[in-house]
Amino acid sequence: QVHLVESGGGLVQAGDSLRLSCAASGRNYAMAWFRQAPGKERQYVGAIDWSSGNTYAPDSVKGRFTIARENAKNTMYLQMNSLKPEDTAVYICAASTNPVSRWVLGDRRQYNYWGQGTQVTVSS
Repeated sequence: QVHLVESGGGLVQAGDSLRLSCAASGRNYAMAWFRQAPGKERQYVGAIDWSSGNTYAPDSVKGRFTIARENAKNTMYLQMNSLKPEDTAVYICAASTNPVSRWVLGDRRQYNYWGQGTQVTVSS
């Protein structure tokens, strides 16, 4: 059983930055961030292969969002810069205790543990 706890969400203005954290109770093969806005599907935001440290992000956020980790604390971070109102969503951390190919890191079916989420609201 892996417990994931997100933190760092809040209300910010457009153009601001925010850093989210996801602390895992144990080591995982991969961790990822997804987000979900009201009435919309869950959207992949980025992921990290824990063994290699390689990070991945979809084009929709590349250049603005960066994933990092703190190995000793089993913690993943999401640094979000130049935030836009359309970034408003609940940001949810996910982890896989099974190996995940880099080609399917954006597939939420690859993850078997999920956090509760943290709300990010960006005002215009």
